[in-house]
Amino acid sequence: MEKVRFAIIGVGNMGSVHAKNLLSGKVPDAVLAAICDLRPERMAAVTSQPGGETVRCFADYHELLRSGAADAVIIATPHYLHPTIAMEAFAAGLHVLSEKPAGVYTKQVKEMNRAAEKSGKLFTLMFNQRTNCLYRKMREMIAAGELGAVRRINWIITDWYRSQSYYDSGDWRATWRGEGGGVLFNQCPHQLDLLWWITGMMPARIRAFCRFGQWHDIEVEDDVTAYLEYENGATGVFITTTAD
Repeated sequence: MEKVRFAIIGVGNMGSVHAKNLLSGKVPDAVLAAICDLRPERMAAVTSQPGGETVRCFADYHELLRSGAADAVIIATPHYLHPTIAMEAFAAGLHVLSEKPAGVYTKQVKEMNRAAEKSGKLFTLMFNQRTNCLYRKMREMIAAGELGAVRRINWIITDWYRSQSYYDSGDWRATWRGEGGGVLFNQCPHQLDLLWWITGMMPARIRAFCRFGQWHDIEVEDDVTAYLEYENGATGVFITTTAD
């Protein structure tokens, strides 16, 4: 079997992790063929690793997508670019794996989903917590009815502590223009995904209390309490923060 050639767009924090895993052979039948980033030093950090000497480097993702260097692309850029790059990748005939979140604007995400379906290519988001055996078992037990009907859900995820220096490390962090949100958008998409994936239940109504810059010098939310109501009468509470 020929190995799937992956390209990574954005080799910052998450993109560099994907690059390391591919270069070290942790992903069977996959090879890192190309990378793209605006910062040459980031790409140099990837190509200097064992096996990285054959990886092609691009400063422009448009050029990468047109190059024919890859079969699939991993998108690990700031959030606003996820749908834009994904749709261009589909148009170029590439499979797409995008980091969370799917995007910032609902309309844009819907357009991306339609483009994925039309392309016939594989498309997925990096919700790696679905592979956790604990969460998978919970989902199986609830789906099988072993616990009866779900009537109440409480999810508290407050181990996301972030220092002010973390937010100060990039001018795009914790800004509306750079991320489009705070703890709900950056740290908690995995738990929000698991909330419905495990239970199989989507809230019918949500009332959320979001505190913007409550504990940090930032403009987006860093403390959230949400109350959820479901069609079957069940209720839920979701609490998260980057301050505890």
